[in-house]
Amino acid sequence: MEQISARDLTVGYGKAVISDATFQVLPGEIIALIGPNGSGKSTILKTITRQLKKMSGKLFIGEDIDDSLTEVELAKKMSMLMTERIHPELMTCFEVVAMGRYPYTGRLGFLTAEDKKKVEEAIALVGAEDVANKDFMKISDGQRQRVMLARAIAQEPEIMILDEPTSFLDIQYKIDILSVIKKLAVERNIAVLMSIHELEFVPAIADKVIGICDGSIYKIGTPEEIFTGENLEKMYRMKPGTGDRIISGLLEYSKCLK
Repeated sequence: MEQISARDLTVGYGKAVISDATFQVLPGEIIALIGPNGSGKSTILKTITRQLKKMSGKLFIGEDIDDSLTEVELAKKMSMLMTERIHPELMTCFEVVAMGRYPYTGRLGFLTAEDKKKVEEAIALVGAEDVANKDFMKISDGQRQRVMLARAIAQEPEIMILDEPTSFLDIQYKIDILSVIKKLAVERNIAVLMSIHELEFVPAIADKVIGICDGSIYKIGTPEEIFTGENLEKMYRMKPGTGDRIISGLLEYSKCLK
């Protein structure tokens, strides 16, 4: 099974946003990237998924340097769910999910019976059967997010990169999607790296947390190790004493999600 390893990775847009980042995500593990807006979480994910070129350092997909993999080879190993909205014209949800099979279908994109089965399984896993034949542009944001997650699942990845997968969703959609992600990591041994703003979900979903602050990785550890008042105050520039009160509420809330 594949994993992600970054060594002294520097990422940014001409100017470094995050410097000298070293971390790894193992098969079956969910790593949550946390930090304030603009701290560089999405920049790291976009670099891993080749939407941005890394500035320096090394990035490994399994034992391979990422640059050595073709786009198709990478697509067979890694799927992504990013914050950018897609706008497919006149496509059903089934057809959108089927886009996840394109690394396996060749240039013409014809689906075999096995491909269609994989698509149907992915749709069922996220509970989107009721919208499978509906126009993707005519369903709710929560339903679209389910469909996009199904597309990532249909790709049969060993690694999943998720950029704020629960943003702008109602609470039940958030819980449903995070539950599916947790199930995928455990049952399919997928390495998951995800950015997330909703800190209240992190103790229930993440095996480890990467905290980002001031242009670098501040700390890496379990949720229990990262979620201290002092750490939150440092990362989010809170007033002294604020962090402990927030931690108390987060830990109580997380008990409802496990």
